[in-house]
Amino acid sequence: MLLRLIFVSAMLLVPIRAAQHLAPPPDATAQVDRIFSAFAKTGSPGCTVGAAIDGTTVLSAAYGMADLERNVPLTPQSVVEAGSVSKQFTGGVILLLAQQGKLSLDDPVGKYIPELPDYGTVITVRHLLNHTSGLRDWGDVEGIAGWPRSTRVYTHAIVLDIVSRQRSLNFQPGADFSYTNTGYNLLAILAERASRKSFQDLSREAIFAPLGMSSTQWRDDFRRIVPNRAIAYAQNRDSVRELMPFENVFGNGGLLTTVGDLLKWNQNFADSKLGGPEFTRAQQEQGRLNNGQRIAYAAGLFVMTWKGLREVSHSGATAGYRAWLAHYPDQGLSVALLCNTSAANTVELGHSVASVYLGKSALSQVPTGDQSSPIVSNIESKAGLYASVRDRETFTIDFKDGQLKYNGTLKLTPVTSTKFRAGDEDTYFDFEQSSGNKTGRLRILTSDDENDYYEKVERVNPSAADLRALTGEYTSDEAETTLKVALDNGRLAIHRRPDATILLSPTFRDGFSFSSGSVRFIRGADGRVTEMSIGDGRVWDLRFHRLN
Repeated sequence: MLLRLIFVSAMLLVPIRAAQHLAPPPDATAQVDRIFSAFAKTGSPGCTVGAAIDGTTVLSAAYGMADLERNVPLTPQSVVEAGSVSKQFTGGVILLLAQQGKLSLDDPVGKYIPELPDYGTVITVRHLLNHTSGLRDWGDVEGIAGWPRSTRVYTHAIVLDIVSRQRSLNFQPGADFSYTNTGYNLLAILAERASRKSFQDLSREAIFAPLGMSSTQWRDDFRRIVPNRAIAYAQNRDSVRELMPFENVFGNGGLLTTVGDLLKWNQNFADSKLGGPEFTRAQQEQGRLNNGQRIAYAAGLFVMTWKGLREVSHSGATAGYRAWLAHYPDQGLSVALLCNTSAANTVELGHSVASVYLGKSALSQVPTGDQSSPIVSNIESKAGLYASVRDRETFTIDFKDGQLKYNGTLKLTPVTSTKFRAGDEDTYFDFEQSSGNKTGRLRILTSDDENDYYEKVERVNPSAADLRALTGEYTSDEAETTLKVALDNGRLAIHRRPDATILLSPTFRDGFSFSSGSVRFIRGADGRVTEMSIGDGRVWDLRFHRLN
């Protein structure tokens, strides 16, 4: 269960300070070596990392291996896939086309992509850029169907086919924020149709060549030979296995690049060599919802704060590749991180590198606030089972020895009588009070922007008869699959062709959880189950109709 991402209006109140001159500490190299020590060995994939201060490179290093079979080490020149860090380049291409008058951000997407279903409301180019379109993530739909990404060779033609079958949106365009790769695949397709050029050629002419990003290209044909490309690996304690993105979709991800090239791109935010100041501003302009509320997401970038500092960043993950790119405009610092192992937490590693160069003086500006814990009355009432109002995924809040804990492990410390901080992170649980001083809905606040609420629900323990009443076959033409729900040694399970068995754990009435989402059975007026809904963070309510 992943924490949902909510609005943080505080980032809008951060004062804009004059740029602070940074100087690398004398032991910077040794500090960075310690950060990546777990990867600095011949039997492990690893990471490449770069940093620049005011456009001058102060760090260019690599740890671990690019190819374990051929014993090739990583170098700073290794080409690694950037995952969703790629989105800012897609956003950049769209903004440059808008500058040239070849499209408008307020154009209906259907003007360029008639394959998009008519949802009775307009989805604009701007909605795609800001993840406010309401479109389901096509990869999650296929995952529910049994074909997650990296199990088939997906193409943009297949993406369009999947999108054309979706009859519902997660929400009305502009009403909310929900991160979805679909929008950025559509932006790449849209850019090709508006410019009448391939996205590869368009990006090279508009961005890569002008900025001198000579090692950067799109993975629009995964079979193409790419010199110096590092192999991606799935890595855990017991094994290391290849995990490559064998697919020809891009725009959402698929950027093959180096840390040096990424630093060149970041420098454009300071000198506006490409597109001028207007382009730089537009790239970082945070989106707004229909109600006027500002969100953290801009055109492929999160604009937020970290430890009290303005941060413009994005992380990425595709197959076994992991990435992170950030810049701190007030300090003139950029950090780029590209890894070929799924074991790398690039956000955590990247922030550790940033801390080395920012130093104590910059980070000491973080406001500490009042550290005393308020007295919270009736705190035990906040414990219980909570379900997302979006997709019905659940988590528990436990109360033991006078302390609230998220899923039994993460300590919740009171900040006010209703707001609690989760562990040491900038994540807060905000409990709403209802009548009778009882806990109503719960909102989770983080530095990102998914506006999800949770409501307390009653946990149930269904009988064998209750479970049997839910069994049967359920089909969805949106996912192009039929699922069989049956009892498996007394537990309810979904059986999916050819050989998958997904065990379900009961939560609330007619609600269940599984390893990557939630299941909810829907009853008709006569009380009989007629549908099954499967949901996760990017597909909120995918309906399957009962056949028997």
